[in-house]
Amino acid sequence: MSADQIAPHRESDIAREVALATETRTPLAIEGNGSKRALLRPVQAARTLSTRNLTGITLYRPTELIISARAGTPLPEIEAALAGKGQMLAPEPPDTRALFGADLPATIGGIVATNLSGPRRITAGAIRDHLMGIRFVNGAGEVVRSGGRVLKNVTGLDLCKLLAGSHGTLGVLTEVTLKVLPAAETSASLGIRVPDIATGVKALSAGLGSPYGVTGAALIPAFCGPDGPANHVAFLRLEDFAESVAYRGARLAEALAPYGDLRMLEAEESTALWAAIRDAQPLGAGDAEAIWRVSVRPSAGPGVAAAAQAAGARCLLDWGGGLVWIAGPATEAMHAAVVAVAAAARGAFTLFRAPEPLRAAVAVLPEEPAALAAIGARVKAALDPAGVLNPGRMRAGL
Repeated sequence: MSADQIAPHRESDIAREVALATETRTPLAIEGNGSKRALLRPVQAARTLSTRNLTGITLYRPTELIISARAGTPLPEIEAALAGKGQMLAPEPPDTRALFGADLPATIGGIVATNLSGPRRITAGAIRDHLMGIRFVNGAGEVVRSGGRVLKNVTGLDLCKLLAGSHGTLGVLTEVTLKVLPAAETSASLGIRVPDIATGVKALSAGLGSPYGVTGAALIPAFCGPDGPANHVAFLRLEDFAESVAYRGARLAEALAPYGDLRMLEAEESTALWAAIRDAQPLGAGDAEAIWRVSVRPSAGPGVAAAAQAAGARCLLDWGGGLVWIAGPATEAMHAAVVAVAAAARGAFTLFRAPEPLRAAVAVLPEEPAALAAIGARVKAALDPAGVLNPGRMRAGL
């Protein structure tokens, strides 16, 4: 982060600052509240441009399942407004304050820019799948709008999917419009004590393949955290009306009884459990440790976890085994081991959190195939021709 910070209150002022940066070839670090500053590579920039003062819900139509907000609006403010109408952001974006040691919450623009989604992603999709419209400032200082404020829109080229997950390297988001969904009346979770991770993932797969509407499938291994569980425990979540949850929970328990001892977690305990899984709390990551996320096919999850454990790390499995959180020593050797594990499983890795020297020294994302990298370079050149927006955040030199 640079010492020189600017935090405009208006979109026009953000556009002016970006245009000036392009004219003077002055790199900008783009952020909201800076809650995920330690994510991916450190940005070397002369100035930090923050959207934290660009706040407020600009449109909320509960009956149309649409909400629009300025990019700097804190995520808890969005969630509180939705909860007041019995609605939610279905992808369940995580609260990363504990992981990154941040005091301020994520902004809605930061969540979209990083495309971070939680346990419900396996059934509801990612944040980008719920993004209906955006306003952003490109690298030339121009305000661009894409998408709309209705569920069905065909307003030209869809840049929403492109900006989601671009980590501020293609444009500065100033407003986002998201599709929302009704929140469930209650939830319950089935916990299954399993003898090993492979059996646990099989139980998760069986639950997800059942007709009982599972909306969360995670596994907390016995080696997860210094005060972790004494056994491997697989958890499957059910959400809906109370009567439906009770009925489906009983049927799911009958179907999965062969996998191990069962325990049903009722609403309050279930809600707390999935908030913890969403925020990777069971990982028990120490402040000095690095954290990786490895995305693989669920059947490869146990192998990734076993290899990480052998290398001296701890794991947490989500998305039915398809997302493996890994915490371990913040060393290049450990990073190389995680990269090798991901490659062997034909998956992808993200160095999610690490000290700045490690993030600057290694690849934080997999290398792109040449053809895809060429396309990405052309997109970057079109939207940020001077390369002033978050340079180097995702890959060195980009």
